[in-house]
Amino acid sequence: MSQPPGETTTPHQRVAADPEFKDLRNRFGKFIFPMTAIFIAWYFVYVLLAVFAPSFMATSVIGNVNIGLVLGLLQFVSTFAITFAYRRWANNHLDPAAEKFRKRLEEETNA
Repeated sequence: MSQPPGETTTPHQRVAADPEFKDLRNRFGKFIFPMTAIFIAWYFVYVLLAVFAPSFMATSVIGNVNIGLVLGLLQFVSTFAITFAYRRWANNHLDPAAEKFRKRLEEETNA
């Protein structure tokens, strides 16, 4: 990450311009953006069903438990599932690359 003579950049600018850092950001984005879009779509489907199909949401499943309650609880389940999936993905794909990048930066800084 050497800079041309006469050009001054901050450490943050040098890190942001580093191809390895850009790769880390791309990896992160390729997981987060689709997962976020899926979750937001799922949330809005729930809200839209509650607003425009209240009789469907009030349909009893078992006793006093209706479809609206089941779908509402599934919102929590999906949140935990996404968190678990992200943690597992990050541990296997993102964290090792980030650790390697961090070590390289520390070596360059201490050199």
